[in-house]
Amino acid sequence: MKFGIDRLVAEPKLRAPLKDRRVALLAHPASVTRDLTHSLDALGACGDVRLTAAFGPQHGLRGDKQDNMVESPDHRDPVHDIPVFSLYGAVRKPTDASMDTFDVLLVDLQDLGTRIYTFITTLRNCLEMAAKHRKSVWVLDRPNPVGRPVEGLTLRAGWESFVGAGPMPMRHGLTLGELGLWFVKHFKLDVDYQIIEMEGWRPDAAPGFGWEIGERSWVNPSPNAPNLWMARAYPGTVMLEGTTLSEGRGTTRPLELFGAPDIDARRLIAEMRELMPQWLNGCVLRDCWFEPTFHKHVGKLCNGVQIHTEGPGYDHQAFKPWRIQTLAFKAVRRLHPDYPLWRDFPYEYESRLAIDVINGGPLLKEWVDDRAATPHDLEALTRPDEQAWLAERQPYLRY
Repeated sequence: MKFGIDRLVAEPKLRAPLKDRRVALLAHPASVTRDLTHSLDALGACGDVRLTAAFGPQHGLRGDKQDNMVESPDHRDPVHDIPVFSLYGAVRKPTDASMDTFDVLLVDLQDLGTRIYTFITTLRNCLEMAAKHRKSVWVLDRPNPVGRPVEGLTLRAGWESFVGAGPMPMRHGLTLGELGLWFVKHFKLDVDYQIIEMEGWRPDAAPGFGWEIGERSWVNPSPNAPNLWMARAYPGTVMLEGTTLSEGRGTTRPLELFGAPDIDARRLIAEMRELMPQWLNGCVLRDCWFEPTFHKHVGKLCNGVQIHTEGPGYDHQAFKPWRIQTLAFKAVRRLHPDYPLWRDFPYEYESRLAIDVINGGPLLKEWVDDRAATPHDLEALTRPDEQAWLAERQPYLRY
């Protein structure tokens, strides 16, 4: 299969409209060609692409800033001698001055298929500024590594943030190029937008179901996204960032596991099975022990749960990571009614409670904390959102 960057580099006809135009690239460390050449270098080697600027999202253009809310400065690329503007530093969207450095913005970002992943919001911000400045935006499309399944509550009005770019569920099932189409239509943006589509992407094909295992190398799109298995769990485990439970940062399997020093993992899994066993289908939950080397519970032995999706127990259609994690929260609350579960801190520069920012509203937290509420109550809230999104996204599917 070919990603958008591979096609653009290999096919001069696709590049022809870039002739005599100033080109900028929005990219990150996972923006690489099939042979693992960084996209900025691959475009610079084409000979007929006039690179005049580059942009870096959260975690940077080439380097890795390890944690959230660690900003990157503007700098000059030492290889191509062009300015690199940070979109996760002093600003979160391109400035008027940086927009004057190019005519066409190429966007080559590996997404993880989850609403909270900030590259989605960065794309929306760039599209809005491109509409304002009459610039063109091309997305060099890449796979959604978790494929087409949809899951989670839709972000509610008034809860937009840098981790909530619009009213979509947590697991949206679109590629970044398709999301761009939806942004243009939903927000009524008058912008010259196009997708350099992939060739040969098969989101329903085993064993990858979105990522061609054995076909492409995995490069971390962010420091704590080390593999496909993390990406599969992420639409659920990302909610741990709004809790006092460790999400495994500071271990070699971040965002595939969760726990704390005062959690009994076997008892927790048993409680989850009693509450709603059908939500646990499609994966294997294993109790484990881990000691984070940094971040939450650093240096403390934690009892926890690892979500395994890499083995024969994985069922792509049955696996529900968002529901698994919500069920874990509910089990903690039932086993320990006064457990200090919710972490109160300025998450992504928001003053509102982190778990609510992450979920795009307070409904999830309210359900967890309501001792009378059942998994069936959450299902009744969530299923209509998912069905509505399946219908809404249909016109934007390109594969």
